[in-house]
Amino acid sequence: MCKGTFMELCDLLSPALKCMNTKMRAALTVEKQVAIALWKLATPNSYRSVGNQFGTGKSTVGAAVMQVANAIKDLLISRVVTLGNVQVIVDGFAAMGFPNCGGAIDGTHIPVLAPEHQASEYINRKGYFSIVLQALVDHKGRFTNINVGWPGKVHDARIFRNSGLFQKLQEGAFFPDQKITIGDVEMPIVILGNPAYPLMPWLMKPYTGSLDSSQELFNYRLSKSRMVVECAFGCLKVCWRSLLTRSDLSETNIPTVITACCVLHNICESKGETFMVGWEVEANRLAAGYAQPDTRAVRRAQEGVVRIREALKTSFMTDQARV
Repeated sequence: MCKGTFMELCDLLSPALKCMNTKMRAALTVEKQVAIALWKLATPNSYRSVGNQFGTGKSTVGAAVMQVANAIKDLLISRVVTLGNVQVIVDGFAAMGFPNCGGAIDGTHIPVLAPEHQASEYINRKGYFSIVLQALVDHKGRFTNINVGWPGKVHDARIFRNSGLFQKLQEGAFFPDQKITIGDVEMPIVILGNPAYPLMPWLMKPYTGSLDSSQELFNYRLSKSRMVVECAFGCLKVCWRSLLTRSDLSETNIPTVITACCVLHNICESKGETFMVGWEVEANRLAAGYAQPDTRAVRRAQEGVVRIREALKTSFMTDQARV
């Protein structure tokens, strides 16, 4: 993060972070609180190590991280993690080869220490404790909707069905009512998911099983466009490497910190901050012990939904020049 972005972030968070001096000690400046929090979130370093870096105690580091994370959640999430210009997003996905698409959705597991309560619910299919971040991203990999905090044992489809995003999409309240005609079928703005998600009028997912050439082409076009969400998760964890190690925060604080990292991701993306390829080396090392679990495919589909996917499949076969 360059100095200009850092100072702008400090200004935005200042109303929540300004502290009064006391007779016992001078308050940390807003800039120092933000710097401590960013350093801790961007590295797998211990609280003591970060405290040594900034000349503070480890308890001060812990307090700064949560104060900054809460300030980001309270002041910035509604401004930064937002849908934005839908037509720009639709045009962006169309350029990738998928028409009338408003986003790509997926979930990723963040490793945690064993929680004090109902710990078995947090053990995912790879055998480690985690909580799930569900995210919808735009064509540039910026988060437009997030849901954080479900235990790692819970299937992606259940998390999705219990999210506010699902409710809004089901009610037609998330995207504008903008339909296109594919063959003789009307298709609203859709989002793209993997086989773990349900096939809906507004959610397209790949074909599974034995595939013919037209289904393979459909899957290719969908996968090519859906890769932005996987890249977004990768970028998030490479830049905010504390998400790659088991967090020792409480169950109530971990979602706040993950949310803050998502907001910071969007800020850095929108500002065009430098992404250093060398960071991936350490990130890959840290992630090696926490492979992402495979999710079981959901095979049920609403009646009539299949027609939209079939119409898209046919249109892709007759429009192969756009692959």
